Amino acid sequence: MAGGTPGEARAVQEGILRRQSARESSARTYARALPIVPVRARGLTIEGADGRRYLDCLSGAGTLALGHNHPVVLEAIRGVLDSGAPLSVLDLATPVKDAFVTELFSTLPPGLAAHARVQFCGPAGTDAVEAALKLVRTATGRSGVLAFTGAYHGMTAGALVASGGAQDVRVTRLPYPQDYRCPFGLGGPSGAELAARWTETLLDDPKSGVPLPAGMILEPVQGEGGVIPAPDDWLRRMRRLTADRSIPLIADEVQTGVGRTGAFWAVDHSGITPDVMVLSKAIGGSLPLAVIVYRDDLDTWQPGAHAGTFRGNQLAMAAGTATLAYVRENALAERAATLGSRMLTQLADLTREYAWVGDVRGRGLMIGIELVNPEPDRTTPAERGPAGAPGIPDDPGTGRPQATGIPDGPVAGHPGATATPTIFDGPGPGAWAAPGVPGGPTSAPTRPVPRRVPYPAAPELAAAVQRECLHRGLIVELGGRHASVVRLLPPLTISDEQVTAVLDRLTDAIAAAVRHQTTHGPTHGPRRQRRPDSAQPTG
Repeated sequence: MAGGTPGEARAVQEGILRRQSARESSARTYARALPIVPVRARGLTIEGADGRRYLDCLSGAGTLALGHNHPVVLEAIRGVLDSGAPLSVLDLATPVKDAFVTELFSTLPPGLAAHARVQFCGPAGTDAVEAALKLVRTATGRSGVLAFTGAYHGMTAGALVASGGAQDVRVTRLPYPQDYRCPFGLGGPSGAELAARWTETLLDDPKSGVPLPAGMILEPVQGEGGVIPAPDDWLRRMRRLTADRSIPLIADEVQTGVGRTGAFWAVDHSGITPDVMVLSKAIGGSLPLAVIVYRDDLDTWQPGAHAGTFRGNQLAMAAGTATLAYVRENALAERAATLGSRMLTQLADLTREYAWVGDVRGRGLMIGIELVNPEPDRTTPAERGPAGAPGIPDDPGTGRPQATGIPDGPVAGHPGATATPTIFDGPGPGAWAAPGVPGGPTSAPTRPVPRRVPYPAAPELAAAVQRECLHRGLIVELGGRHASVVRLLPPLTISDEQVTAVLDRLTDAIAAAVRHQTTHGPTHGPRRQRRPDSAQPTG
């Protein structure tokens, strides 16, 4: 721990960072963007070896539901240490484990809790994903897996294959619905409908080349994929189509669980009951713990079918029990929904003030701000529109390319989002109509004009925002397809005053990064004008 003068403290920190760089693997990630040396932490606050204090909106990548060193967690850990209980017990039954399973089962979706089994895995979420995939393959006798673009399920071989960055594809990749960068150029309910239809057609077409799979794995909110909440109707559709075809549905709640999204589990928003839930991160109360919970009729494993030395971590089970109970008893999921709505609403102003802020989205206290490059010269085919047609001109008032006839509505994913907007300027003769849009093809169809044409991702600007945040004492993470999404994962115990401080520092950091981009960057996109107050979202 550092001491002495501020100069001496900085020297100590710099020495530790130099030794880390010289001795640790090139695979290190967070340490590259966050050159700090934490020595003390409590709640939202971290103190570095140099004496600086930071507001931590990374929270161990979502692990710290109650923030750093919460008293109930420390008390639970001390209780195990003082009791003389064994700290590691493989898969033996103990009072500590029994209490954890009882508390965990009390929080599960009712349709699963009544018929559940739990498997303790190695201490990382990726091992729980491996266990889930092995489970459904054993139970069904099938081998294929359905997964989604943009997914992240871990870093082991099987989990990587099911993730969006897979190189050697051994699973069937399906479109994940999103509004800002909809793969069909639609967004909203119509984009989600097309994504669902694609999945259904793939499963039912005997010539699709996709045999009946062992399971489908999805994240109710894609975190590493860019903080993209799945529409509730789409999740219900995935549940119906998998149930109708006897395909086990695996919900990866490693990052979304324990109140993070404004419900105890993210699947609770849609009311679905998965066949398998993959749980880690926050369930260990800051210590390593991972489990899968699944329907008892899938429990066809032989003894030892999935094992691991460190699945009996008593300290993590005790810390996890305390965390689960505290979140439940203090309605922290509901508080996350309230605070998340406030943060999303305020951050939505940035999309109107700066052309570089392309989208703000999220659910509960899982929030993403996508930074974009508002280039005036848009050259990709999707941005030019139909072949031979002129590109969509920029709206002089907003700096965003126009989508003719489409009002600029509230940010996707926050409570102010509206019902299905007009998708195309038309339809007119020969126009293509999305589901629910009047006017079908009357002659040879033409390519539809997208309802929104997003700007290209700006990873350099996102990295600059992260640096500006750190300079202001705010720790944030980056994610998304091109690392262009600034992510916020504050603890559920964040206070109203701390929310204000986080928003102030983040807004100031974005303004500083944009000013530098305007002055020194390669592009000079327009600064958006604010709308009249009457046009601001109210939700």
